[in-house]
Amino acid sequence: MPTWGTMTERSILVAGEMVVDFIPHATGSLASVETFDRRAGGAPANVAVGLARLDARPWFCTTLSTDPFGVFLADRLDHEGVPDRFVTRVDNSTALAFVSHGADADREFSFHRERTADTVLQTDVVDTAALSAADWLVVGGVTLSAEPSRSATFELVDRAKAAGCRIVFDPNTRPELWAESDDITLTLERMLRRTDVLKATREDFAPTAISTDDSDDGFAERLLEKGPEIVLLTEGTAGARAVADDSVWGRGEWHHAGYEVDAVDTTGAGDAFLAGAIASLAEGKEPTETLGFANAVAALATTDGGAMTALPDREAVDRFVEDQ
Repeated sequence: MPTWGTMTERSILVAGEMVVDFIPHATGSLASVETFDRRAGGAPANVAVGLARLDARPWFCTTLSTDPFGVFLADRLDHEGVPDRFVTRVDNSTALAFVSHGADADREFSFHRERTADTVLQTDVVDTAALSAADWLVVGGVTLSAEPSRSATFELVDRAKAAGCRIVFDPNTRPELWAESDDITLTLERMLRRTDVLKATREDFAPTAISTDDSDDGFAERLLEKGPEIVLLTEGTAGARAVADDSVWGRGEWHHAGYEVDAVDTTGAGDAFLAGAIASLAEGKEPTETLGFANAVAALATTDGGAMTALPDREAVDRFVEDQ
């Protein structure tokens, strides 16, 4: 396990949910699958662990249950060397996600999440001094789907912006987690106005009023107009694209075709990509190098089962890139 130093030695803070994923032993619908493996998951948790394995040394702000599943998740963070300074515990139960796999390694989710620990995320444990020492705050869209975690996420983002942090946002939009009375478009646009780097897919915005029309190449530009300086679009087997306007990269568009691998499980591939992208951004890498490194992390993450379990370490990624 790595040894962690002071706050000033870590420039990245990730905030959001940590849940338990149940990964099937066979492909097919959930109705037909009989056995599952228990795995730690949740997009922000995957990103935090992915960063730790890439030697980027993040902080992680999350709220876990005191139930046995919560103990399991806390033990996983400890095993991965992610510090618990900003981890709080509550009596609410742990959110569970059951995953089904298709023959092409794509997946669908069934969530069991009603007033679970992730919906009551506590961000006030992150003090101003901690935010002032961080360069990056990474948040996701699942905590925006319910209160009070929605307000807690926005409150942390606003304090982080005031402290000079750059905000990274992954919508990870799952409409089934939102109440019918909630306006997904309004909430996501509110976050986009606060975002510096957006990592997204077209599917993330399909449930919104933001056009995802495939007939033109203007989707990323439409997202830039909502607030971000850099938009990272993941496009599955087509690789990934970056579009920037008035950013540290200047204005431009870049593309990386990705890597061909024998995918076993695509669960968490987007989280792996984001971990690679953030690690590269924090190191000041150029756009094409950032996309290539992030694509390599994502590709390796699909070659084993389970989102967090499959996340590669820095040595494996560097070796993979060298062999291409």
